[in-house]
Amino acid sequence: MVAVEEASLRVGVRVEAHDPQLGQVKLGTVRAAFSPIVHQRSARLAYGWLAFDTVLYFAFISGALIVHLLAIRLVFGVLAGVMTASLFVWAHDAAHGALFDLTRKAEVLGTLAMLPSMQMYGLWSYGHNRVHHGFTSLSPVDWIWRPWTPGEYSTASRPARLVYRIERSLPGCGLHYFLRVWWAGMVRFHGDKNLRDRYHFGISKLITTVFAIGGGTLAWIVGRGWTATVAAIVVPWVVFNYAIALIIYLHHTHPRRPFFNDRQRWNATVAQVACSTVVRGGPIYEALTHNISVHTPHHIDTRIPFYRLKEAYADLKAAGFGADIVEYRLRWSSVHEIFKTCKLLDFDTQTWYGFSDLERIAVPSSRAAT
Repeated sequence: MVAVEEASLRVGVRVEAHDPQLGQVKLGTVRAAFSPIVHQRSARLAYGWLAFDTVLYFAFISGALIVHLLAIRLVFGVLAGVMTASLFVWAHDAAHGALFDLTRKAEVLGTLAMLPSMQMYGLWSYGHNRVHHGFTSLSPVDWIWRPWTPGEYSTASRPARLVYRIERSLPGCGLHYFLRVWWAGMVRFHGDKNLRDRYHFGISKLITTVFAIGGGTLAWIVGRGWTATVAAIVVPWVVFNYAIALIIYLHHTHPRRPFFNDRQRWNATVAQVACSTVVRGGPIYEALTHNISVHTPHHIDTRIPFYRLKEAYADLKAAGFGADIVEYRLRWSSVHEIFKTCKLLDFDTQTWYGFSDLERIAVPSSRAAT
């Protein structure tokens, strides 16, 4: 009885400490665990998967335009949204230079593959490659899915708290990607002149705008009405936003994985090995997501193509790094528990809190979150 009462009084979930020796290992040493084959590119696999994604995408878009029954149109739109996410993951690898050298070929094909998701290739590449991969889980820099502290939440305005609660819920997590990445990180982001010129921000925005307006107009004409535009353009984009938000969340958020808000406590090796996860799903899931949820080897070395990630993960485990990597099966119970647990984070104590825990803890003062 006493044990039950003590358990009921426990508040928060402490992040599992990684092996302290991991921080003493250089990232190059971890990369040396990979066998040479994981860096071997295959034009057949790269173009083959691009063709697979593209054919299915256009097949589902055709269904959304040809069929006039609204419910069926929307089903085709959802399926097109799944393939939109698949095309995005392919473009993601192209942007990393994993499929081709970082040449015009990668930029052109990556831009085209990102158009259905309306991601702006140049802006996305900068934010993802330089910011997210350069400073993984260092929250002042790598801001995607950055958790608020209890203090930030308690001092935030009611509207801000509402938005945050929606973002941190399984049904509403797509809002995070829309607001924080697409809208703030691409549509409204300008950067300095050097960044704009190097990553072709203006051209990326123009191409995406032309696609959105032109594609929407063409869908209206071919499908004979606004429902065709909704089913062929809007629904796939909404599905993509939700899918990619959920996938990224699961890649880097887990009760056992840390976030850092102090550069002095952050370490590149720890960030790439211990701040990402490996989420295993069935063969259909892993094929449609191009193995991207075997995520830790990708963070350790972005040059590894998606079709070699499983082999790379096997190399990491064989070299003894498996103990520092969180791996789990993609199940409803697992996803539900992660969303339930990982609401607010005390960076100092590395403790996750739920919203209901705020009534039982001393919340330090903090500047309001925006």
